[in-house]
Amino acid sequence: METATFAAGCFWGVEMAFRRMPGVTGTRVGYSGGTVEDPGYERVCTGQTGHAEAVEVTFDPSRIGYDDLLEAFWAVHDPTQLDRQGPDVGTQYRSAIFTHGPEQEAAARASKDRLQAAGRPGAQVVTRIEPAGPFYQAEDYHQRYFEKQGRRAERHF
Repeated sequence: METATFAAGCFWGVEMAFRRMPGVTGTRVGYSGGTVEDPGYERVCTGQTGHAEAVEVTFDPSRIGYDDLLEAFWAVHDPTQLDRQGPDVGTQYRSAIFTHGPEQEAAARASKDRLQAAGRPGAQVVTRIEPAGPFYQAEDYHQRYFEKQGRRAERHF
């Protein structure tokens, strides 16, 4: 099994979308990319911890490739919105790929370059690509939130 970590706005719908992909063996939502240890939802919401709401994806590389996960990541959000997704505004909702090793970093950069080249003229892909640091799991009530609420994600792969 391998791990990938993505931030694409509010983590609830992003988690559900990844969970549905064949080859994904697990997901958990949490916080990545910040400077405060074990920050918790209330602190992350202030935008002062530096963390993004993120989804950690565990996947079987014999069933699904990292490039497939990258394609799904681009499809589930608007990577041209700086520090926001829809009505959610702040650095905690930024678009980011937290890479686990040089192979993921190279794949993420190549994928971002392809997306930028194929995109709308004048629209800049603002997704940050940085090495994965500590991932802090969000509170239990955030895990599989949409499933617990009987709701469906708005976007599907």
